[in-house]
Amino acid sequence: MIRDLSAQNTGEEADLARFAVKNHESAGRRHPETPHPFRTDFQRDRDRILHSRAFRRLEYKTQVFLSGSGDHLRTRLTHTIEVAAIARTIARALRLNEDLAETISLAHDIGHTPFGHAGERALHRIMQDQGGFDHNLQALRIIDELEIKYPDYDGLNLSWEVRAGLLKHREQAIRLDGKLLPPHPSLEAQVADLADDLTYYGHDTDDGLDSGLISIEMLETIPIWEMAAEKARKAGLDKKDERYAAYSVRCLIDMMVGNAIRYSNDLLERYAPESSAAARALSCKLIAFSPDFEPLTLQLREFLYHNLYFHPDIAVLNSESLEKMQFLFDVFMNDPRLLGKKARQRRSREPLPRVVADYIAGMTDFFALKEYKRLHG
Repeated sequence: MIRDLSAQNTGEEADLARFAVKNHESAGRRHPETPHPFRTDFQRDRDRILHSRAFRRLEYKTQVFLSGSGDHLRTRLTHTIEVAAIARTIARALRLNEDLAETISLAHDIGHTPFGHAGERALHRIMQDQGGFDHNLQALRIIDELEIKYPDYDGLNLSWEVRAGLLKHREQAIRLDGKLLPPHPSLEAQVADLADDLTYYGHDTDDGLDSGLISIEMLETIPIWEMAAEKARKAGLDKKDERYAAYSVRCLIDMMVGNAIRYSNDLLERYAPESSAAARALSCKLIAFSPDFEPLTLQLREFLYHNLYFHPDIAVLNSESLEKMQFLFDVFMNDPRLLGKKARQRRSREPLPRVVADYIAGMTDFFALKEYKRLHG
């Protein structure tokens, strides 16, 4: 028997919690479409992200280490895949909509510039007089305008729930298509957000060890690492064993995921929202680490900031990326004919600084370096 869209919608009503987003509850798309016979809206959104050019470019964009600097070091793409996998685990355990959590996770970094966070800081500084640059807003801009695939409109025409889920910073009132967003995003978007944090805590520790910029001895001062390493020692591993670090990282991630699931379930039972809308309207997030565990994760994050992200070797790359981004921006502003064909076509509809920022932000590390060398020469 075929499991068509109607059967899937019925299955969601039976399987998902009352506070999960259901496919039939979607607020829809900016451009209405006929439902697909075999896929929900969020499954279609996921596939549109996977088939987008912006998603493919993540393979050659920096996570922490410059793309291509090590065969085993994470890129934006591998980070994104890991986030999506963990988001699905958390969403499934809490009976939330896995497809929506996965889709938001897959799309959350497509707005990133080349050269990682240093590149984003550089482009934000360059665009300060033009409203700045933020990778979350750029992700929305990509899926709404910059991806060109369909005959009747620009963008990917994703569902409201995915688009709203990408706007995760709610310190100020935010409107999407003129509609004021609630205090918090959907629980599925909260899952993607927390999965993003705990994923990079774990894999940046792994990459830092792999690169040699941090050591096991340095990590032994961090309580949450010691909790994970103790599990490795109980498994009979010695820190001189090459399996020790890898298994400790595995235990670290598993501890964080487990804590997030258990404490979030406690919050969901305590607040008992009757719907996804009720959960979004609450004064607090319901997907979180427990109060006693979160400080341990933040201590690890501080360690990574001081010992990895701002390590002198990384700082040199960060400094160089600022100079390269500024050079490319100035060159394209002075001679827009050097922009790519699609970027040149947008000049009649957009201010030139934003067109240039879009073009640079879409570059991979490799292409940005190639253009810098070509134009600098």
